[in-house]
Amino acid sequence: MAHETYRVVTRGADGKLRIRDFPSPDPLLRMHVQVGIDDCSTDLTLRGLPVFRGLIGPIPEGKNVVRYESPEVFETLTKEWTSAKIRGRRASQRQTEPAEERPLS
Repeated sequence: MAHETYRVVTRGADGKLRIRDFPSPDPLLRMHVQVGIDDCSTDLTLRGLPVFRGLIGPIPEGKNVVRYESPEVFETLTKEWTSAKIRGRRASQRQTEPAEERPLS
């Protein structure tokens, strides 16, 4: 499967997320030092894609988007994602607890 978008997510000086999309990995190869290739991803479409110094990735995002993140963005978004997952799981556990049994009259 060909990837149509290579996305880089960083945080700007103002604290907001900065998202830049590229049509190919070529601009990334000019801006970042490639330190290897992905050879162990469970998503087979990512295998063989470049790994860059200072960026986390490649990460799949949708069907045709490959995402790279700065370490700070990766850590922040992962913490937000895991805390949202935990809250959702606890809420669903409360809903599935058995109702109090009452004798039939």
